[in-house]
Amino acid sequence: MGKLIFITGGVRSGKSGYAAELAKRMGKEVIFLATGSAEDEEMRERIRLHKKARPSHWKTIEEKKDLIFVLSNISSPQKVIIIDCLGFLVSNLLLDDQEEESIIGQVRKIANLILEGSHIAIVISNEVGWGVVPTSKLGRKFRDILGRANQIMAKYAQEVYLMVSGIPVKLKSEGESYGNSKEDARGDQAC
Repeated sequence: MGKLIFITGGVRSGKSGYAAELAKRMGKEVIFLATGSAEDEEMRERIRLHKKARPSHWKTIEEKKDLIFVLSNISSPQKVIIIDCLGFLVSNLLLDDQEEESIIGQVRKIANLILEGSHIAIVISNEVGWGVVPTSKLGRKFRDILGRANQIMAKYAQEVYLMVSGIPVKLKSEGESYGNSKEDARGDQAC
């Protein structure tokens, strides 16, 4: 059975750095699954700095949309997979004109693949519910879909961390359950 660790928090809160530290401590082969893409110079620089901060022996897979395919084709057991990040995935799928229920279905499938596999996956996402209401319809739709996606990941996860100013705050430990049962999370009835 796989293990899912979910890390959420604000922009520049230390999520990626903490995920990397967790992965290093586990002492297993690490695959970094990047969902962001370099659409402009500023983003290219961010990606460059992220890559520079990772150990050079980690394998990087860049995939903007089809995480289900990638996760289904990682065959070697006992790896740590860092997915950075769920927000970019949701954004990429939304900009690809996918409907909300399709995106949510893919997020649920990703969580199931992780738990049914033999890997440890650390999924990183942005906490978008604490900011101002976006002024555009697309911005509000992104915020709402990512909020639902984050809830699903948190319910499936054995461990959940909120990053605040570089400090991890553990919200959920293995064996703990909050609110709804796992069956509710899989049905997405409470999100």
